[in-house]
Amino acid sequence: MLVERIVTYGRMIKFSHSVFALPFAFSGAALAALEFDVSPTQVFWIAVAMVGARSAAMGFNRLVDRDTDAANPRTAARELPSGRISPGAVRGLIAISSAALILAAWKLNPLCFALSPVALCIVFFYSYTKRFTWTTQFFLGLALSVAPIGAWIAITGSLDPEILLLASAVLAWVSGFDIIYACQDLAFDRGHGIYSIPQRFGARGGLVVARVLHAVSFLLMAMVGVRFGLGVVYAIGLAVVGGLIIYEHSLVKPDDFSKLGVAFMNVNAAISTVYFAFTLGDVLWR
Repeated sequence: MLVERIVTYGRMIKFSHSVFALPFAFSGAALAALEFDVSPTQVFWIAVAMVGARSAAMGFNRLVDRDTDAANPRTAARELPSGRISPGAVRGLIAISSAALILAAWKLNPLCFALSPVALCIVFFYSYTKRFTWTTQFFLGLALSVAPIGAWIAITGSLDPEILLLASAVLAWVSGFDIIYACQDLAFDRGHGIYSIPQRFGARGGLVVARVLHAVSFLLMAMVGVRFGLGVVYAIGLAVVGGLIIYEHSLVKPDDFSKLGVAFMNVNAAISTVYFAFTLGDVLWR
């Protein structure tokens, strides 16, 4: 059935994880709205670009990692290694998703269109980094940091230094939570030549790095508020985000990752959603 097929593809690319990057893209657009008009059409094409980029990136990641996923007991049942989706079908999904991003960028403005291949190169390159550098989590952070930058350019038509504050906050936040996520595969990674920060520094060291990165991310979010002149609504949201970050780290211990799923999916989804909601709320209040 068509619906079942769509659900299977959605599971393969973890479509639900779009909640991590999409709110930060919309946050970039909300900040741009302080000085520029934002139309529903622009919001629509930003959403198309984000979904296209993320679907292409996840499809590419699953394709590149299919042999590794098949060898890992945690991931062996995924759609591609288990045979529920063929490599050819995934290649088709990557092509369609990439085309959707490029089309959306073309609809937005010339600079978005010109930079769309660069964005694809960044998100695709991440999939190879775990094969040669333990800094791989930073490359994932870089890939998702493109979200607020792209949305900002979509509205303003230019790349301005101030949006790099939010992009840097996203980079640090994503890198931090991906370090936490990678801790569950520490033994497998060490046995199969997969690089990561936990593989390099151990689970305890990796969690320390994640805490530092999340502290940096919080400070950068505070700097965003100062730079854009945001007020009490933004400050309340930032306080909630800070509490969620503390809660996330309370759920994981170097010898206990039983609550990692809650920390990774639920709490991080709440962080991105809360940040966008209060950023938009402050902009609208103004």
